[in-house]
Amino acid sequence: MIWDTPKEISNQEVQYQFPRGIRLTIKREDKIHPFVSGNKFRKLKYNVAQAIHLGKHTLLTFGGAYSNHIAAVAAVGRLEGMKTIGIIRGEELQGQALNSQTLLRAQKDGMKFRFVSRELYRLKATSGFLNELNTEFESAYIIPEGGTNEFAVQGCEEILDTEDSVFTHIACSAGTGGTASGIIRVSNDNQRVLVFPAVKGDFLLSDIATYTHKTNWDLITAYHFGGYAKVTDELITFLNEFYVKTGIPLDPVYTGKMVFGIFDMISTLQIPDNAHILAIHTGGLQGIQGMNTYLQQKNRPLINYE
Repeated sequence: MIWDTPKEISNQEVQYQFPRGIRLTIKREDKIHPFVSGNKFRKLKYNVAQAIHLGKHTLLTFGGAYSNHIAAVAAVGRLEGMKTIGIIRGEELQGQALNSQTLLRAQKDGMKFRFVSRELYRLKATSGFLNELNTEFESAYIIPEGGTNEFAVQGCEEILDTEDSVFTHIACSAGTGGTASGIIRVSNDNQRVLVFPAVKGDFLLSDIATYTHKTNWDLITAYHFGGYAKVTDELITFLNEFYVKTGIPLDPVYTGKMVFGIFDMISTLQIPDNAHILAIHTGGLQGIQGMNTYLQQKNRPLINYE
């Protein structure tokens, strides 16, 4: 099983001359596995164990055409010898799905797709739609969009270890809030957890609160760059410059926005003196090719990690 042999994760300090004694270290969760990286490895670990416990032979989940979660579930299915089904947002993608490198890779890993309208996709968490899927795919174990449920949060609790207690702040990006919830649960009370959502709004305040009653965390909502999977030229320039200076590639949807936000918060005095920040690199690098295809079509700067 892939869960038995994850790569050792290292903490890599960023060699910037930050002011006021501030230090930044990146936990390289993106290196945990070549195909199931970062928080996807953590979120799927106990979900797959539960599926096997229940005697399920198929993993069914939800996502868009460039979803890290879809790619990871497909890879897990191949590695664990399980079938996989992806409910994909946007029935208009039916004839052009393989223009997405993410879906192409997932298909090669054996995933079968069902493309649904965006209206129907919005019902993905409703009992009626889930009951229909359970009836049609009775041997399937259903994993929610983004992978977040109690099993996922338990897996994300394993991101931090005892050595991470030296940090004053823990920073992580967020889509559905599962990763942040697990980190908050195991953080020390004297640590501050900074959660950077990749989407607009503050709905994650209530979503995260369903998994933890701790209050040593803040939702930092100023760095979504227009919303999920939206980027600006300023962000792309930052990612390229950060890579040149550190050798650390960041994805533009999640971790890149978080690190940009940390730099901005340091420069605007929102981070206290002598803070030592641990930022969690949650992977997602597989989506860069798709983002660059989009940017090229718009004649905009590209992410360049060569």
